[in-house]
Amino acid sequence: MFKYLLLFLFVFNISYAQEKIVFIDINYIFKNSIVGKDLNEKIKKKDNLISNEIKKFKVNIEKEKNEITSQKNVISVEEYNIKISNLEKKIIDMNNTIANKKKELEIYKKKVENNFSKELNLIIEEYSIENSIDLIFDKSNILMARKELNITEKIISLFNNQIKEIDIR
Repeated sequence: MFKYLLLFLFVFNISYAQEKIVFIDINYIFKNSIVGKDLNEKIKKKDNLISNEIKKFKVNIEKEKNEITSQKNVISVEEYNIKISNLEKKIIDMNNTIANKKKELEIYKKKVENNFSKELNLIIEEYSIENSIDLIFDKSNILMARKELNITEKIISLFNNQIKEIDIR
């Protein structure tokens, strides 16, 4: 409660001083801008490739496990143990591979977010200078505000017009 009172006093003092304050929904822009949709689609494709690889691996392991189990009474104990050991090694190797791919995906997501943010920040900065805006909040950090203070649609329009592609390296 105390922090809301401080926020209210802060906003009241700033608005009393005739400062121009607005807010923007950055997540909305990332999800709905043309470039953002493209980047989200690339992330989704990479994630789906990993998920499909995991499913395929699980099916193959289950198949191999059933094969080994069905041979249990036909093959020697040593041979059975060797096959089980090899299967366990495959599982460990694949789990490591999957973990590495998931790390790579997280690194890729961070690169996407960083590059997107850099481009978006340039547009927001330019917009704020042109429109004499003193303070811009992210919508996720605002409890309540007048709808007229939301500049998300203006920024997404500028972003779509100015940014056609973001290179991720």
